[in-house]
Amino acid sequence: MPPRMPKGQQTKAKKGTMKRLLKVLFKNYKWYLIASAICILLYSIGNLASSIFVKNITAIIEQGVLAKEPLGGVPENIAALLLNQFIIIGVIYLIGLVAAFLYTRLMTIVTNKYLFTLRKQLFEHMQTLPIKYFDTHPRGDVMSLYTNDVDTMRQMVSQSLPSALQTGTMVIGTIGVMLYNSLYLSLIIFFGAIFMLLNTVNISKKSAKFFLLQQKATGKVEGNVEESINGLKVIKVFSHEEKSIEDFSKLNDELADFSTQANINSNIMMPINGNIGNLLYVVLALVGVVLVIFKVPNPSIEGVIKGVISSIKGEEATWITPMATSTILLFLVTCRQFTNNVSNFSQQFSFIIMGQAGASRLFDLIDEPSEVDEGYVTLVHIKKHPDGTFEETTENTRDYAWKHPHGDGTLTYTELKGDIVLDHVDFGYREDHIVLHDVSIYAHPGQKIAFVGATGAGKTTITNLINRFYNIADGKIRYDGININKIKLDDLRKSLGIVLQDTNLFTGTVMDNIRYGRLDATDEECIEASKIANAYDFITRLPEGFNTMLVSDGANLSQGQRQLLSIARAAVSNAPVMILDEATSSIDTRTEKLVGKGMDNLMKGRTVFVIAHRLSTVQDSQAIMVLDHGRIIERGTHEQLIEQKGVYYQLYTGAFELE
Repeated sequence: MPPRMPKGQQTKAKKGTMKRLLKVLFKNYKWYLIASAICILLYSIGNLASSIFVKNITAIIEQGVLAKEPLGGVPENIAALLLNQFIIIGVIYLIGLVAAFLYTRLMTIVTNKYLFTLRKQLFEHMQTLPIKYFDTHPRGDVMSLYTNDVDTMRQMVSQSLPSALQTGTMVIGTIGVMLYNSLYLSLIIFFGAIFMLLNTVNISKKSAKFFLLQQKATGKVEGNVEESINGLKVIKVFSHEEKSIEDFSKLNDELADFSTQANINSNIMMPINGNIGNLLYVVLALVGVVLVIFKVPNPSIEGVIKGVISSIKGEEATWITPMATSTILLFLVTCRQFTNNVSNFSQQFSFIIMGQAGASRLFDLIDEPSEVDEGYVTLVHIKKHPDGTFEETTENTRDYAWKHPHGDGTLTYTELKGDIVLDHVDFGYREDHIVLHDVSIYAHPGQKIAFVGATGAGKTTITNLINRFYNIADGKIRYDGININKIKLDDLRKSLGIVLQDTNLFTGTVMDNIRYGRLDATDEECIEASKIANAYDFITRLPEGFNTMLVSDGANLSQGQRQLLSIARAAVSNAPVMILDEATSSIDTRTEKLVGKGMDNLMKGRTVFVIAHRLSTVQDSQAIMVLDHGRIIERGTHEQLIEQKGVYYQLYTGAFELE
């Protein structure tokens, strides 16, 4: 049984997708496309010339036979006419060959230039999207856009559209040739063309739906494969291979079903149209023979034109002449060309539908709203004076200030110190589901603020709001007294260092990965940052030290070493505010002690937000917030919370676990 259409899924490319694609192509590559269209036209004329050539050669030979030259010889004028025809057709074919070479080359250039620009546009726009987009779209599905969907676009732009234009031109050209030579025989072919058209439209509607579903199913399969590779150790540890295979099989079966239906509908068009063409060929031959034998008059545009010319010259006008053998042969060749091109057009139409499905998904990503940034307060370097004042400078100093333009044209500067205030903040990932309720936090410069609570209590959500990965529903967040909505996002995030539980290292050297925290950092500053994080010793023991190449997210390092590099990366940023999201949870006790001193150095003079399950890492915090279901239920120092003998006390003494 064919697969059922998933409820609520978009089953066709968005309206206007093709128009938008062509508009972009013509805007950027107009002259390439015009030159390609001219070459396609010349190539099509070359193909059409073959049917006219057959008619002319047949007519000339008929003239030679009627001349009854003795001993079977060919009259000199007939020989000259034949030679002229061969020269003309040779030149036309040569021009067609050159035109085919040129348009193929031109379309290859257009395709590669456009896909280069498209990938760049996709990637650049992806960097501007809010974190929410990636929370709601599997990474494998996003990756499928760059691979599968871009490839369908490549095929459509480089092959399907030019082929459709070429076959379409041929269809129009053959219609013109047929009408010019015989109205009766043209009607026979048009009658068959109606069936071919109905077949193409009917099947294309069905295949278009499944092609789009195939693209989406491909994204799901690729997402599942990526997820399985990332979690392969977990799968093996829990002997989960069979369940993993079962999950993959469901997605793969769905993809296979949609692909089968799409290709069955697509591939059946050409054989059906081809057989209609074969039937037309037979009918045309039979009817043509009858018309010639019985010398049936042959109304045609050619006869009308010749009649008009004769009338103008004052000669006897012959408007309609009997059906000639040469006309029948021309129609047999033209019929084959017509039906073959209609069949080819229907096949290219399927590829165009698939390309449209891919283009629709790509344009959906491009149309995703970028992260809104209405900030106007910027971060600038300052030079401090002995009297405590400072001024803006273009020098790369280690001191910063917020540059705040006002509506009256004045500027004020506020030194960057790291004072963070959350004032009665509410937040929900969805408007109908609030996860943080009336959260108020006051973190003064140099303070260490810790968040403790079970998974899902809202600890990481709070730090995500400080970064403005999400916008709050109610309340205010102020940074050095400035509403963070007024601060430009890039400048806000440059002032925040972050170390996550899940480290992310990039392909490059160890030095490159540390420098990722601040791209203008010198080698000496990166080395110093590695010492702060206590990563220097293990780095110098690597085969090539700081020049050791890391691949596959640092797979050649231990988990602890990867986390140390992540801490060094945060250290080199020299940000006044640090967010440590369970930064030591993946490090063993020995490594944790090794990092401890470095972390203390890292936190000196900085405002630090710490999320931790190990309560031993937060005991020295100036304030500890205990969260439960998005609410702060306890706050105070370690000693104060122990005295209260509440939830924190129970966690600390092991009365119950965080989870």
